[in-house]
Amino acid sequence: MTTNGAARRVDQFTLDNGLRLVTAPASTPQVAAVNLWYGIGSRFEVPGRTGFAHLFEHLMFQGSGNVAKGEHFDAVERLGGDINASTSTDRTNYYETVPEHALDLVLWLEADRLATLRDGMSQEVLDNQRDVVKNERRQRYDNQPYGTALERILRLAYPEGHPYHHATIGSMADLDAADLDYVLDFHRRHYGPDNAVLTVVSNLDPQDVRDRVERYFGAIPARPATAEAPDAALTGLIGGPVAERVTETVPAPGVFLGFRVGPYGERDFDVMHLASAVLGQGQGSRLYRRLVLERGLAADDGGAAADLLPFRYTSSLMLANMIAREGVSGDELEAAMIEEIGTLAEGVSDEELERARAVLERDHMQALSHPSGLADTIGASTQLFGDPELAFTWPQRWNSVTAEDVVDLAKRLLVPENRLSVRFDPEPAAEPAA
Repeated sequence: MTTNGAARRVDQFTLDNGLRLVTAPASTPQVAAVNLWYGIGSRFEVPGRTGFAHLFEHLMFQGSGNVAKGEHFDAVERLGGDINASTSTDRTNYYETVPEHALDLVLWLEADRLATLRDGMSQEVLDNQRDVVKNERRQRYDNQPYGTALERILRLAYPEGHPYHHATIGSMADLDAADLDYVLDFHRRHYGPDNAVLTVVSNLDPQDVRDRVERYFGAIPARPATAEAPDAALTGLIGGPVAERVTETVPAPGVFLGFRVGPYGERDFDVMHLASAVLGQGQGSRLYRRLVLERGLAADDGGAAADLLPFRYTSSLMLANMIAREGVSGDELEAAMIEEIGTLAEGVSDEELERARAVLERDHMQALSHPSGLADTIGASTQLFGDPELAFTWPQRWNSVTAEDVVDLAKRLLVPENRLSVRFDPEPAAEPAA
């Protein structure tokens, strides 16, 4: 066990089977937040087998050896609790927030599906959830205006065969090709206590929480072998400018620009995170002031035009996207965005940098302000970096970044040779009938 002393923020334990447990006190009394981060995301997938990490997010709620389909959700929601899950390139996480007296129930539910999910798996369950995921893909990607932007961005940013070349949702063809044996093997290879971080935020004594976790998870064996992810090593710029133009049913031209930056956790990532806030986060940002307010080229997005797509194990992406205002062409908006992004290399004021720090720190502290967000941030810090204390100290990383750091990196990375562009243009209006 390690602890943070008298002013305790986190306590850490590692069970004999490799499960890492982190506990932290909750700001809300009589509430317990449970968050499980598994080190399995879409970066482990190979061509022809995409979408499985996300498919498993659904399958994990479809029953196990001792819990019938849907009962996990029902048990938590009957208590007035919150429950959900999510998948990304680098992890899959499952989380519940419940009254403190229900902690044992939630721990048992999570341990049961980790240990016995394969006992409840069947071809019928697989077929059902495969159809659910395919419908999700249709609704969120294929039939949504600009919905395929992320897939197109990733294909341009990362070469074919690279583990970040495809989106987490996967392809229809790969989902159709899923078979029960592969699904069972996927769970066996990736879902083990030695590949998980369990975070519990509550006002219970840490030793009490450890005893409960040991009771439910302690007998679950570690995986027979550690799963290896495909090589994600990547150096250099994108080799751009590279572009893709899409004509489809969208309400107005939409421009999506991307630039490769450092991996999540590295110094270059922190610098570009501040650069993205200067550029496009908040109504004081450059893109909002110049292209929405002053020039009237872009639709009002409230100041949400730029951010970083954080990847821990390869180059991340800085993205900027805006939708054209009525009467503005995609060419005009794209040229204006590229011009404005280029101004970062000409200089950044101390006032802009302070505003950017305040924006990022506000968002970070808001995430820590409730038990669920705190548990998730601690889980991320532990799974990705091996340091749960980063949940509390991360804003310090931005304090040492100077305006010169931003300018120097903008000169190196925000250049045509490192730029990708995906643009959606509306289909031409039909000619009126004679």
